[in-house]
Amino acid sequence: MFHDYLKNLDRIEFVVTMACTGRCKHCSEGDHVNCKGHIDSEVATDAIRKICEHFQIKSLMTFGGEPLLYPEVIYAIHRTAREMKIQERQLITNGFFSRSKEKIAEVARELAESGVNDLLLSVDAFHQETIPLEPVMFFAECAVKEMIPIELSPAWLVSREDDNPYNNKTREIISRFEHLNIRTGQGNIIFPSGNALKYLGEYFDEKTEASSPYEDDPTNIRAVSFSPNGDVNMMNGNIYETDIIDILRNYKGFEV
Repeated sequence: MFHDYLKNLDRIEFVVTMACTGRCKHCSEGDHVNCKGHIDSEVATDAIRKICEHFQIKSLMTFGGEPLLYPEVIYAIHRTAREMKIQERQLITNGFFSRSKEKIAEVARELAESGVNDLLLSVDAFHQETIPLEPVMFFAECAVKEMIPIELSPAWLVSREDDNPYNNKTREIISRFEHLNIRTGQGNIIFPSGNALKYLGEYFDEKTEASSPYEDDPTNIRAVSFSPNGDVNMMNGNIYETDIIDILRNYKGFEV
């Protein structure tokens, strides 16, 4: 029914929107200028159910852009993931989607209710150049109050250990969260693409990996990844036009 290239498929990912509240100079996607819209929640949840009928999905992730600009979509996706018994339900957010404390607290409650059980909060020197820390800190406080498992997920330049002004600023920002007892995860190492190549080129050399470390091997697909417009990454299909199972059945890598 499905090509062997999909035998290890166990993950679903949604880029919910490319709209973003930040203008980060390390962003691999560029400036996010005039990015609008989001994936349709009904189409997304239908795809989740159908994939789970055929594959043992262990994890699901929502991210962006800033996904919490469209919180209702996030709730729907994660409720469906919980309904389909997907164990790991991750959300990556920069934590800045509103300045209203009432709204921030409400979103944290709904995220807990919808089943998010791994909240990755992007805080570092790059995000905080354009994103105020105060509402992000309050969101973190609310997430802790709602008992959502949360960790800080910073972007590091060159390496986690490198002594450069950006990393030093990131360490200072992380220290501001110590009173909440939130662990700091591995985060990620910035790779030269989009804004990072444009604004941080001096930190990269010919040995720096230029391709995204998150891309799958086309002969060993482990994640089905959806774009906001419904495109299925690497599979030459769109779930607004074609049933996801038909897209998966027709996938044969880069074979002619």
